[in-house]
Order: sequence, then structure tokens, then C-alpha cells
Amino acid sequence: MTLTIQDRSRVRSRRALVAGSVGNFIEWYEFGVYGYFATIIAARFFTPEGGSEAEALVRTYASFALAFFFRPVGAALFGRLGDRIGRRPVLILVITLMTGATTLIGALPTYATVGALAPWLLTFLRVLQGLSAGGEFGGAVSVLTEFAPPGRRGLYGSWQSFTVALGLLGGAGAAALLATVLTEDQLGDWGWRLPFLLTLPLGLGALWLRLRLDETPAFREEREAERPPVREVAGAIALGAGRIMGWAAAGYTFLVVLPSYLQSTLDATFQQALIATVLANLGFAMTILPAGWLSDRFGRRSVMLTGAVLVVVLAVPLLNLLQEPGVSLTVKGAAVCGAGAVVGLMAGPGPAMLAELFPTNVRHTGLGLAYALSNAVFSGCAGLIITETIERTGNVDIPAYYAAATCAVSVLALAGNPKAPVKAAKRRAS
Repeated sequence: MTLTIQDRSRVRSRRALVAGSVGNFIEWYEFGVYGYFATIIAARFFTPEGGSEAEALVRTYASFALAFFFRPVGAALFGRLGDRIGRRPVLILVITLMTGATTLIGALPTYATVGALAPWLLTFLRVLQGLSAGGEFGGAVSVLTEFAPPGRRGLYGSWQSFTVALGLLGGAGAAALLATVLTEDQLGDWGWRLPFLLTLPLGLGALWLRLRLDETPAFREEREAERPPVREVAGAIALGAGRIMGWAAAGYTFLVVLPSYLQSTLDATFQQALIATVLANLGFAMTILPAGWLSDRFGRRSVMLTGAVLVVVLAVPLLNLLQEPGVSLTVKGAAVCGAGAVVGLMAGPGPAMLAELFPTNVRHTGLGLAYALSNAVFSGCAGLIITETIERTGNVDIPAYYAAATCAVSVLALAGNPKAPVKAAKRRAS
């Protein structure tokens, strides 16, 4: 049976959807696992004799943040390659690097075995993860949006965020399962390693999918076009970072930092914290694809503005509800699920919004840098800022203030000039 041109286009689009999304799943699965096991990792890698648990947790989040600060480096390095040699080879390279680094974390010796070398080895692997993650987002979103059928760029781009939610849910599910079937001693001794080692077969499957991926038609057509001025690209990067600042900060506050916050500040058990996180990520996942679909009909900014405004208004009441001992667990569960859902309103249209800020031949670099810079500052530092500030001030409302303040900035950025600051470039004369 011979496929028509339209059928071939649909097959390529669907293949790109899977191949472009799968790396994001693995990346955020691992980052979720690292966040959920932060207290255990702190005890195994950052607690020498005489060190306090709070100090170890801060160091763990510092390592967490360091990986995020290498994301812009990876976005610039791999983005430049992706805009010059193609999306496909770069996506193959970054999934290989990410899989190797994550798997090795599961095999690392702890502080008790090799002493001060242990945190340095962990930090080195976190740096490699940060580099690969920086190249992953720009390439994946470029592939998803450039292969998207007409009028469906928001929906296709939202799959990047949807697989983030699936990755975080996968990490939470793996942590919850291990916490259920293993004793606390087994979990701390060796059980925490298993979710990291699981990345190896996941990564090999992702690599196989990307080896079968075609290069995007937009890249093949526009790679020889004149590149826009650096000043215009830099302006678009700054605008994009501001627009997704709230998504980055509120997302990590509600979806990743929450377990350690509930344990260290509100005295929740490990299982209770994980259940709350699963509910938040379920809410997040449920609204992402509908939000991307809505953005194709009503505009990216209007849907994202709705989510950002809701976080500004609801963040403090939500956290106060979780702190109230008289409120039922059902109500608290619904509240954290709702918090995740609100973040999904920003995450769904976000990838397409960033892609549309840049012409094809600087898209991988531009949107990757906008995302990486915003996440480096406002996601990667979320755990460190929140934990350290609560430790110094004793104010348990800090997570809500942090999420609300960053979303307020995003409201201003989204409400500003609707036009993209980078003009489409002309093709070079042949």
C-alpha cells in the first residue's frame, strides 16, 4: 500500500511527537527522583561526621541548583549545533549523555565509602545532566513545533510539558513504590539507587526512537537564511525568560520541592509527602494538553496569563490550607491537585510561545536559552532559596511568596508587547 504525501506527513509528525517527547520524560523523571530522594541523598553524600541534616539538605539542593546553572551552557552549546547541523543529531547526542550520567548516579559510592570524593562525583554527574538538559529542551521543542500540522503548534508543543509531568509522576511513582515495598533501612542503603539505574533501558529506547527521526522540513528550508541581529535575539530571550519565570518557579515549588518541604517543615511522613506530590503532578498533567489546545484557539498569552494570575491569587491561601491541622486530607489533596492544574495552564502553551519568538535558524538556541536561564535561576534555586530562607527566618509561608512573586513578574511580561522581537530573516542569495 502506497502512502500519500499527506499520510507520510502525518506519520513523520507522530514519530516526531514521540521521539521529541521521550527525552523530556527521562530528564524530568530523574530530576523528580533526585528531588523526592533529596533527604536520603543528603544523608548519603553530604553529611560528614558532625554535620547537621539541615546543612546536608541545603548542600543537596546546591548540587541540584548547580545542574540547572549548567543548562544555559548546554543550551548555547547544543543550540548552536542544532541550528547549524540539525535537530536530529543533537537530540541523539544529548539523550546519550543524559542517560549515561543518570545511570552512573545510581552506581556512585557514598560518603561513607570514599569520603569527600562522593559529593564531588555526584556534582560532576549533575553538571553533565545540566549540559544535556540544556540542549534537550530547545531541540525537542523545535522538533515538536516544526513538525506540527497547521494550527496545532500549541497542542504539539504542549507534549513537551506533558512528558515533564509524566516524568515527575514516574519518579514519584517509583519512589512511592520503593517506600512501600522496602524498609526504611533498605531504602536508604540501596533502594534509592534503583530509579536511577532504570534510566539505562529507558534511555536506550529513546535513543532508538531518535535514530529513526527525520530532520525537520523547516530546518532544511531555512538553514541558509540570514541570521537576525544578536540584539534582537537577546531581547527575545529575555522576554521569553520573563514570560515563563512563573511557570518555572511555581512548577518546581509545587511539584518537586513540596515533598522535602512537607517533611522538614510540616512533619509529614515520606509516604504522605509523596502522595501529595503525585496529586499535584496529576493535576499538572490533566491541564497541560487542554491548555495547549486552547492556546491554538484563543492565543498563547491569554491562557498563560490565566494560570499566572491564579498562582498570584491562590498561592498563600493554598499553603495556609496545607498548614492547617484541622483540614481533612481529602481537602488538602484536592488543593495540591488544583495547584498543579494551575501550573499546567502556563506549561501547556509555553513551549509553542517560546518557539514562535524565534525564526527557524536561531530557534534551537534562542528558545533553549530562554528556558534554561529562567529554570536555572527560578527552578534550580527554588529548593535552595526556600530551604535556606525558612531556616533563617522561620517563616513557613516562603514557598507561597516565592511562587506568587515570580508569577507576578510573568504577568507583566505576558501583558506587554504581543509582537515577537525577532523578525523572520531573509534567505541568503545563492
